Amino acid sequence: MTSAPRTIVLTGVTRGGGRALVDRFVEAGHTVHGCGRSADALAALAQQHPAPHSFTAVDVADASAVSAWARTLLASGAVPDLLINNASVMNRQAPLWEQSAVEFERLMAINVSGTAHMIRAFVPAMIERGSGVVVNFSSGWGQSTSPQVGPYCASKYAIEGLSGSLSQELPGGLGCVAFSPGLIATDMLRACQPEAAKTAEDPAGWSRRAAPYLLGLSADDNGRSLRLG
Repeated sequence: MTSAPRTIVLTGVTRGGGRALVDRFVEAGHTVHGCGRSADALAALAQQHPAPHSFTAVDVADASAVSAWARTLLASGAVPDLLINNASVMNRQAPLWEQSAVEFERLMAINVSGTAHMIRAFVPAMIERGSGVVVNFSSGWGQSTSPQVGPYCASKYAIEGLSGSLSQELPGGLGCVAFSPGLIATDMLRACQPEAAKTAEDPAGWSRRAAPYLLGLSADDNGRSLRLG
C-alpha cells in the first residue's frame, strides 16, 4: 500500500473492522485520529500507536462531544483527508413492533445522527482547505431488507440517502461515498447472522483489502455507492 501520508479521522476504532483499519493505516504511514466508547480499548490503542496518532472517548450520538473533539483536532491542524464514519450498532433481533422506542432511537442516534454530527463538525474545514473524502459506512442492508433487522436497515438506507445528497452539495475537490464493507466476522455479524459469520473474513484479513481501497478513493468517486468485493 503506497500513498502520500494522510490525516485520517475514523469513528468506531475499538472493535471489529474499525480497530483493524487503524493498524493498516498506521502501518502505511498515515496519521489516525480515532474515537470510540471503550476507555480500556482506547488506552490500549494509544499505547500501541502513540502520537502523532490520537484516540479519544467520544459518543458520536452526542453532538456536543463530537463538536468538542473536532475543535481540538482542527485547532491542532488535523483536517481530515479521509473522514470515515464507521461507528454503528445492530438492533436486538426482533420484529419491528417489539423494538422499543428507546432501542430504536439509540440505534438511529449512533448510526445516522452520529454520521451527521461528524459531517457537521469536520466537513467545513475540509471545504475550506478544498480537498478530502467522506466515507459513510453503509451495508448490504442499506439496499435490501431482512426480517428482524428493521431498525438497522432503516439506518443504512438513511446513510445511502444522506451520502447521495451530501455528494451533490460538496464543492469541487471533495467527495462523499457510501461504502458497504461486505461480510466481516465481527460481534455484530455473529449476533445477527451466526452462520454467515462462520465463513466471513476476519477483521484483520478484511482490513488488508479495505484499507488500500479506501485510501484509493478520491473526489472522482463523489456520489458513488460502493461495495468491497
